[in-house]
Amino acid sequence: MHRSGPAAAAVVVCASVVLAAGACGGTPQAPSPASCPQHWGSDKFGDWVPDTSGVEGAADSLVPGSPVGALICAYPGENAQPGHFPLAGSRTLTGQATAMAHDLGYLPVTAERVDRACTLVGGKMTNYLVRFAYPDGQALWVGTAEEPNSCVTTTNGTVNTPSYVGPSVSAVYRTGTWRLVQRDDPCGPTLGRRGQNEQMVPEGPVKVRVCRQVPVAGSTPRPAAGAEHGEQEARDLAEALNSLGAEPGGNTCQGLSGAPREMFYLHFGYAQGPPAWVRIQPGCRPSVNNGLLVGDLADGVLDRVVRLAPPG
Repeated sequence: MHRSGPAAAAVVVCASVVLAAGACGGTPQAPSPASCPQHWGSDKFGDWVPDTSGVEGAADSLVPGSPVGALICAYPGENAQPGHFPLAGSRTLTGQATAMAHDLGYLPVTAERVDRACTLVGGKMTNYLVRFAYPDGQALWVGTAEEPNSCVTTTNGTVNTPSYVGPSVSAVYRTGTWRLVQRDDPCGPTLGRRGQNEQMVPEGPVKVRVCRQVPVAGSTPRPAAGAEHGEQEARDLAEALNSLGAEPGGNTCQGLSGAPREMFYLHFGYAQGPPAWVRIQPGCRPSVNNGLLVGDLADGVLDRVVRLAPPG
């Protein structure tokens, strides 16, 4: 089985090193986070936390609010035998925790389980637990992983996201500096935006990039350059897509016999926060998806997209 996107590089783990709270600078503003569990308590890639949280907003955002500290626990091993890895090390963040929570809190989330097709490349992987500490003493766990197929569910125990943040978590674990890693391809899927579980395109886009992928003989479609458009085109296109009868669904579809393999990626930009994305495959059913919702094209929507796309 196959899915879109490059395989993640094998993770290099800082083994058995526990870093003090001051390692990343700053003074903790909340009590030090609790200790890490000694073993990863699941056979899943990510998608596990030792306890759910009562933090307000945890049912709507992966990391709500403004935590002031975070404990990262690393459990390296092999993805062929993913269960119950022992703890290899931890890192405590203070100054970087708020920025990390802000970016993770913008990811699209759902309480539903999202079916995805994954490649089956074997290799080294690392499960992570991140415990966010809040000023009032509450805490919230997030479970995620980095693994060679980039096919991971990240969860806070109440909601989950299919957005792949393993490389970002590996980097902050190694260095103590948070940066959300986005793919370099301006026409590929992004990590997505909060609200994509409710609408195909969340409210308020101010621009849109429309990319056309054209078929190549004997290969999968390769991306062409995208065409950038302003706020009016973005909002009109978002309205058209939001009028479709969308329902929860994963990032897969059934190809129609003899149908063209042309594909369109739409990236909707916002004044603040990350872009939202939509993929349109006219020769597939369902033909429209954003990773959490699926729908089928209505009359005129494809024509609008084709007009805004660069030439094939």
